[in-house]
Amino acid sequence: MKSKVGHIFLHVSDVESSYKFYRRLLTYLDYKETVNEDWGFAFANEGTSIWFVEAEEKYVVVGYHRKRVGLNHIAFKVNSKEEVDKFYNEFLKPNKIDTLYNTPKSFPEYTKDYYAVYFEDLDRIKLEVAYYS
Repeated sequence: MKSKVGHIFLHVSDVESSYKFYRRLLTYLDYKETVNEDWGFAFANEGTSIWFVEAEEKYVVVGYHRKRVGLNHIAFKVNSKEEVDKFYNEFLKPNKIDTLYNTPKSFPEYTKDYYAVYFEDLDRIKLEVAYYS
């Protein structure tokens, strides 16, 4: 049986602020908006969608941390190292989004050609734009 990721569903602390952030990010990465309601929104690209819904307040208090059980990060794969650098220069820098781990840079400990930039969303969910073969 062959499969691919159909959708990812994320709870966010503030759906309006997250929409502004993710609309810019996902539109840049060629995702199309498919849902935009008071309760949440979604974007899709080639059969994979990402859904965002505001978390209940009682769960927001705990806060997100990528080292707890659950989601660590989401990686968006691009076609070259140059596209990673282009994303960094055209999206992250102009939007004043800080990167993690002094990226973009190579990660030969993953694979010989792994090259990535890491950053966080408003809730500190780690995101990555990466090239690897």
